[in-house]
Amino acid sequence: MFEDIMRKFEGSPGQQAVIRLLLERGFSVSDEGRVVSGGIEIPDTQVAREVGVDRRVVDSTTDAILEDEELRRIFQNISQIPSLMDLAPVLDLNVITIAVHDADDPGIVAKVTGVLADHGISIRQTISEDPEFTDEPRLYLVTDEELPGDVVTELMGLPFVRSVELS
Repeated sequence: MFEDIMRKFEGSPGQQAVIRLLLERGFSVSDEGRVVSGGIEIPDTQVAREVGVDRRVVDSTTDAILEDEELRRIFQNISQIPSLMDLAPVLDLNVITIAVHDADDPGIVAKVTGVLADHGISIRQTISEDPEFTDEPRLYLVTDEELPGDVVTELMGLPFVRSVELS
């Protein structure tokens, strides 16, 4: 789906940058063509500055979204989920980042969380990036406690795991 969306803007790298930002941040587009997060409007100039384009590129991107029924349905229904990942150092939490060989394989989340559960490690939050929207999707788990080495080794031994990063 991500590739299909990006293809609709293939003639404009600037518009593609805006689309990528909207998807990554979970920003919506209102009926009036404004970028919003919930009920909070985000000025075009702020979006433009973030992705390095002119504000008119943001405006033309939101216009194109509203003119395309499929894009309209996506971008008027997308929402943001609060993440504990950025707060982890402040709250003394741990973030485990798992990269996999093929994110479309079924059971990845179940197997990883099963390993942690088997070792009595409680998970505060799990975020799985969608392979349709991200080039290299990752699985993020936020825990109260650090992972012991044997748990990291067990995770690395799962056939679909490419890497495990602790922070």
